[in-house]
Amino acid sequence: MGKVDMNKKQKKESLLNTAFSLFTSKGFQNTSISDIVKEAGVAKGTFYLYFTDKYDIRNKLIAHQATILLFDAYHSVTEHGITGFERQIIYMADFIIDRLDTDRSLLKFISKHLSWGVFRNNMISFHDEQDHNAYELFLTLLHNSGYEFCDPEIMIYMIIETVSSSIYNPILYEQPVPLEKIKPYLYRSISEIIQRHIVGS
Repeated sequence: MGKVDMNKKQKKESLLNTAFSLFTSKGFQNTSISDIVKEAGVAKGTFYLYFTDKYDIRNKLIAHQATILLFDAYHSVTEHGITGFERQIIYMADFIIDRLDTDRSLLKFISKHLSWGVFRNNMISFHDEQDHNAYELFLTLLHNSGYEFCDPEIMIYMIIETVSSSIYNPILYEQPVPLEKIKPYLYRSISEIIQRHIVGS
């Protein structure tokens, strides 16, 4: 990566990091583009080189944070030698849920807005520190599973939506039950989703 490209990447990362800090501390509605660029130390015109408006940076930021979580979970899978597609997916879900349980501000920001549409439309743009692509990670997991899946994107959509919608209230309010009590039900649901999409199962 050349110096110009590196500078662009740094400015974009600065805007994303600043927006996340302001959105989680002041709230999305109370944060303006002027607030973001002032805090990031860039011109307002620079903001519009990367984002169309405040909603665009929010959606890209959700995908960005979700991608970081996803790769952290995947790296933990490889470090612990977790094998088998179903076990890997449930392990990654558990890792991400525990991270969100620890970081409640991240939970509130992501879970309120995360959907497959937001994630799918933006995740191709984001990479981890080793420049791995989030969408390619999904393809790799599917390819290495040893299974043939019918409608694999629907399967991933169902898993993301199920996890996202199931953990918010148990973590923040212990409703309808505390998180640890709902986890076994959630992971059985993930297992059932996967099994329904395996060809020939």
